[in-house]
Amino acid sequence: MKAPTISKKDIIDVFQYRHATKEFDPNKKLSDDDMNFILQIANLSPSSFGFEPWHFVVVQTPELREALIPIVTGAPLRLKTASHFVLGLSMKAPMTRWDSNYIMHMMKEVKQFTEDTIDIYLGLYREFQKHDHVLDTDRKLFDWASKQAYIALGNMLTAAAMIGIDSCPIEGFIREKAEVLLREKFGIDTEKYGLSYMVAFGYRKENPKRLKSRRNIKDISNWK
Repeated sequence: MKAPTISKKDIIDVFQYRHATKEFDPNKKLSDDDMNFILQIANLSPSSFGFEPWHFVVVQTPELREALIPIVTGAPLRLKTASHFVLGLSMKAPMTRWDSNYIMHMMKEVKQFTEDTIDIYLGLYREFQKHDHVLDTDRKLFDWASKQAYIALGNMLTAAAMIGIDSCPIEGFIREKAEVLLREKFGIDTEKYGLSYMVAFGYRKENPKRLKSRRNIKDISNWK
């Protein structure tokens, strides 16, 4: 595979262009090809042990978007104007524990490991959960899975900006009500999946009124 040759300036320009879009132009829509491209970027994102503990629900049905409004604090305008609205789900403990059926499926069917490799990998993963990070509660396992899902989120935001598509990540939602809604309206098994974030995609209605302000690189890093 040939190494990419994207210039550093072009990459910086993409990050300068990307911003958390508050309101989208409701008359401009992403193509199915563009949305599938963004999902492919999520699919190719790295995750701890390569276990991909995520799922993405693209919410295009008006009634379902309307149902989300009461549980999404501060984002109803995005729900109403975004071209595409995505729920970022993360796997819960029954899916991510070292001895779960899903983990065995990933190693056997997806990664197609040999039996010897499975034994080694499973031992490392068990050690990782039990001792390295002490992921000994359901909440800790879900939070670990959410960290992986956020890697996919960051990549989706950047890839969208690279092709001129705007976005806005959303964390403000009422968790208890979200669980009920996922079960009753979206048919999600909330024993297996929980909502980590939402993200809206579309085209900005207007440019931001100010340039990005960030701390100096010297304030956020040091060399030893």
